[in-house]
Order: sequence, then C-alpha cells, then structure tokens
Amino acid sequence: MPSTEARIQEIEEEIRRTPYNKATQKHLGVLRAKLAKLREEAARPKGPRQDGTGVRKAGDGTVALTGYPSVGKSTLLNVITEASSQVGEYDFTTLRAVPGMLAHRGARIQLLDLPGLAEGAARGRGRGREVLSQARIADLLLLMVDVERADPDPLLRELYDGGLRLNEAPPRVSVHRTDRGGLTVAFSVLQTHLDEETVRAVAREWGLLNGEIVLQEDLDLERLVDCFAANRVYVPAILVLNKIDLITGKALERLRQDLKGWTVVPISAKEEDGIGALIETVYERLSFIRVYLRPRGQKDASEAPVILRAGATVEEVCRLLHGKFVERFRHAEVSGPSARFRGQRVGLNHTLQDGDVLTIATRPG
Repeated sequence: MPSTEARIQEIEEEIRRTPYNKATQKHLGVLRAKLAKLREEAARPKGPRQDGTGVRKAGDGTVALTGYPSVGKSTLLNVITEASSQVGEYDFTTLRAVPGMLAHRGARIQLLDLPGLAEGAARGRGRGREVLSQARIADLLLLMVDVERADPDPLLRELYDGGLRLNEAPPRVSVHRTDRGGLTVAFSVLQTHLDEETVRAVAREWGLLNGEIVLQEDLDLERLVDCFAANRVYVPAILVLNKIDLITGKALERLRQDLKGWTVVPISAKEEDGIGALIETVYERLSFIRVYLRPRGQKDASEAPVILRAGATVEEVCRLLHGKFVERFRHAEVSGPSARFRGQRVGLNHTLQDGDVLTIATRPG
C-alpha cells in the first residue's frame, strides 16, 4: 500500500493535471478533500513528542516567531525580552521553542522563538510537526524573513499545508448534523465557484451524510474544504523584514513594494533598529484593551490595568478575578469610553473598551 506521502504526491499531481471547470468541479472538490485528510494524517506526531519542544501559553498573549533558519529570530528574542536563545551564523541553531516575556503598556506578552521551518516541515522534516504545533497555539505570528531571502511564499506554503490560515476569518458556513433525512445544501448568497452537488461530495468525504449545510459567503473549493477539516487554525500575522542595515533605503522601498498586501515591519535585530515600532505593532495587532478596577467605596482606580482582548465583557473580568464573582454579581458601574455617562450601571454582558474604569458590586458570599 502506498505511503501517506506517496498518496499526497499522487493527488497533488492529479489536481495539477485537472483543469477547473463546471464539469470537473465535483471531482476536484473530492480530490482536495482527500488531500486535506491525508495532510492531517501526515501532520500527526509519530510516536511521543521529543522533550523540550512544547511550551505552555503564558501572559496576556502569545506571539510565535517563525521563519527560515538563520533569519535572526533568536537575536530578536534576546533583544526584546529577557530570554536567552542561542545565536549562531548557521542553520538550525534553535532546536527547541525558547520562550521570553515582553512587558509593554501594562501587558505581558509571551514570545516564542521557534526552530526554523524547512521545506517539507508540514510533513515532518526538521521537526516540522513540533514547530507547527507550537505555532498553532499563538495569538499572533511574526513571519521573519531577511533582505537576502525576502520571498515568504515557501514559508507560507508550509504553514498553509500545516493547517494555519493567516489573516483570514473562518468560512461563514453553518453545519447542522442529524441522524437521518439526507443532506440538504442551501446558499444564502450567490455562489460563483460551487454548486450543491460539489458541496455534498466534499461533505461526504468527512462522513457527513445527514444534516443541513448553509453557505453564508461565496466560497471557493479551498475554503469549502476548510469548513470540514479538523486542523484549521486562523491566526493574524505580521511580516518582519530583518537585516535592513545591509541595504539602502531605495532597496528597502523596493522590497516593501514586492511584499505589498502585508503589514511589513522593517528591522535590524543586530543593530536594534525598528524594535520600538515592531513592539507597538505587535501590541496593536493583539487587540488589547486596558480596564482599570475601582473597588467600591474608593475614589481612585488601580494603577495596574486588567489586560483583555477587544470585545471582552464584564463577565470576563469577573472570571479573571474570581469565579464566584459571576455567581454573586449584582451589577457593575462603568466610566470611560464604553459608558454613556459616568458611573453607568451595566450587566455581565456589557462590552468594555480601552481605558474603562470598572467597579463590581456583588452579593455577600
């Protein structure tokens, strides 16, 4: 029986040979579904994970530094955190994930220096499965390239094949499984790439035979497959262009034009140039908000804020403080950007904003 790798290559070749049109749409959908399942199988760890590769999330947000070997990830980590990651002028210096902690504007941001990604990482080369596993837990990816190898496409392919979807939102598809009745497909918006039979064929590859599928956006085959694949992770990403001390300003501008469409932060980790702008960009992309607590009966709020993500509610603050705050909750008083007036009374579902001052009233325990 052919190996998983051989079957992947066989299906990839068939997809390349098959032109996309209305007559081949269903066939290509089934092929892409089979390919996604095989890639999931290939990405599963074979045997126990090697010691030292796994790091637990910590702080208010986790940022993973990933890129080709020897692009300066370890140097950058050492510059902006108190970590100590080995630095060398040769490939694969970092053999395990190295964590560091950055404090900025009241937030504690965990940075992970991951081993360099080599071609074939999604299929296990160069401990690729472990590296991609760590990247999947991140709240933000820093894709690091340097001026001598600024093309991120091979790196992006490995991340894509490993199930990471960068700067994308999950497909807006509703899937409801039932025990009987067959499979119905409905479109709430016009589909320019797919028909009902193709959607059914792809769903059947994942064993969905009964239920209802409603497509709420115009999907292509890849996005349709993403709806059913189990290993998809949607992560924001920034492109960090390192070693800008080696080129002129005009050359840098040309590179930025080549990387159009990305949020590009140019730096020199070695010369510590552009580091402040990078830290600020990381903070902004993590969408932090700061909420200051003012205990009942006190005039002043705490100086140290509670760090939350945009969209956080009063209930999330209560759970961070103590689980019983939710059980005993009476009301909260909010002053600041999210309040209509100073000291507005709100409930657990009130959405907070950056700079809010919050007082929580609870029943006696």
